[in-house]
Amino acid sequence: MNIFVCIRQVPDTTTRIKLREDGNGIDEADIQWIISPHDELAIEEALQLRDRQPGSTVTVLSAGPERVTDSLRMALAMGADSAVRLDLPGDADSATNARALAAAIGKLGAADIVFVGKEAIDDGAGAVGTMLAVRLGFPSINVVNGIEYGEGSVTCRRDVGGGNIEIIETPLPAVISAQVGLNEPRYATALNIIKAKKKPIDTITADELGITEADRKTRLRNFELPPPKQPCRLIEGSPAEQANELIRVLAEDIQAI
Repeated sequence: MNIFVCIRQVPDTTTRIKLREDGNGIDEADIQWIISPHDELAIEEALQLRDRQPGSTVTVLSAGPERVTDSLRMALAMGADSAVRLDLPGDADSATNARALAAAIGKLGAADIVFVGKEAIDDGAGAVGTMLAVRLGFPSINVVNGIEYGEGSVTCRRDVGGGNIEIIETPLPAVISAQVGLNEPRYATALNIIKAKKKPIDTITADELGITEADRKTRLRNFELPPPKQPCRLIEGSPAEQANELIRVLAEDIQAI
């Protein structure tokens, strides 16, 4: 099988985000970048499928500037066979990224299945997977936390809230977006990380993909940090005294609204 995984590089969740002076983006200085966690699930699922299908290969793609190479190398260290960077700006929108990824997959070979994360943790848009499927002309199943593989088809499980579960079957090729619970991503060992540093990573330019600024559909402006959290107040005393004081404080807060 020809298995593709599309990943996005995002700031580490422990990173303290600062805004640029013009307010139109984040200051990328001193940011530690990681693979978006849902995309790690997509990588793991692709690797497990490859191991069950002899002769299969896993190719990981990511759109972005040179820094994206680090995340691609981590995917290689996890076990991917090859990695390709699509040379796009870091602030390219979902429409641009989806079009670039579809064009790249078209250049690299016919896909049997494409895995993505359900959303990137930086913007939470969750749009690239569906847009990519439309570009490729594939069925799309989103927010998947269970997959059974058949002969030329997949059966996917989705938790849709309220204790309800959807079971969806579709023929391959298809685009599947991974949700928490699908699997447990493996850790890249130190030895594999060292080996991954020596592996080649191909780059495809925007011109080669036919991508122009006209493909961008959205622009983000006027970023604002969330307001600071109110300091925590500790209530001293016995349990009964704490309960009475808590009731009094809550009552005052309600009256102040």
